[in-house]
Amino acid sequence: MHYTGTIWRPPYEVTSLLLEVTAGCTHHKCKFCTLYHDLPFNFRMSPMEVIEYDLQEVNKSIKGRNCKNIERVFLTGANPFVLSYDKLTAIAELIHKYLPSVKSIGSFARITDVMPKTDRELAKLCALGYDGLTIGIETGDDEALRFMNKGYTSADIIEQCQRLDAAGIHYSFFYLVSISGAGRGEIGAKLTAAICNQIHPTLIGANMLTIYSDSELYVEIQNGNWQEEGELEKYKEVRTLIENLQISTTFAAMGASNAYQFHGQLPKDKRKLLAFLDKIIGNVSEEELQRYRKSVYHL
Repeated sequence: MHYTGTIWRPPYEVTSLLLEVTAGCTHHKCKFCTLYHDLPFNFRMSPMEVIEYDLQEVNKSIKGRNCKNIERVFLTGANPFVLSYDKLTAIAELIHKYLPSVKSIGSFARITDVMPKTDRELAKLCALGYDGLTIGIETGDDEALRFMNKGYTSADIIEQCQRLDAAGIHYSFFYLVSISGAGRGEIGAKLTAAICNQIHPTLIGANMLTIYSDSELYVEIQNGNWQEEGELEKYKEVRTLIENLQISTTFAAMGASNAYQFHGQLPKDKRKLLAFLDKIIGNVSEEELQRYRKSVYHL
């Protein structure tokens, strides 16, 4: 199998086959991001012959070891869904040719990856198995989206996710706690909840912003242009987000950036999750949480 650099996947894709079809990020401008700094290029697509070779290798491995059939493939790279309809179709056809047991194909995606595709193309991609995209919307706070150079607005999130809803393609969100900055976390949380309440994410995953010295955001902080939330403020922000969500979804904080990991179903588990967060806010010191943040050397 061919893999380039550090391979990132959501926690819930742990049982999926990881297939490299792209490496890097087409946008590569978010001020907080350092995930793809180990690559000598911003973005590239794997040659189709390499993708086919890897699928052939998996096919042979399954037959040779009598392994369990693979039902889900997760395409690696920051945003493989940016590929054209024709390329995504060709990749799906290869997957189904060599791994006929596969039922769904997921990947990371940017909101801007959905925009160029027609409604008809999205529906056809769904029929080919594309489902369960993971989208790092980060926030519904337009001020923060602009400052961080995300490249889209809150209105774009709503419009493009409504198109995914109509096509039958499910999606999960990553929410970046503290992206709105000190004093604005709960504002950002309320704005994000207002957006999510209009669409249908199957999961909202909270990740705590962890700032590294090789990020553009670190330079902004040094220049006095932005200030990070305190650690307890981050948990108050998460609490506000959960409190204001009115949709049925899974809420999870499971990544390494979270000192305390938890998950639950909304609205059923809302009171339980809020009580858990209240316990952290009322009993854990800022200093203890800061020690954890400093220990997260790499995501």
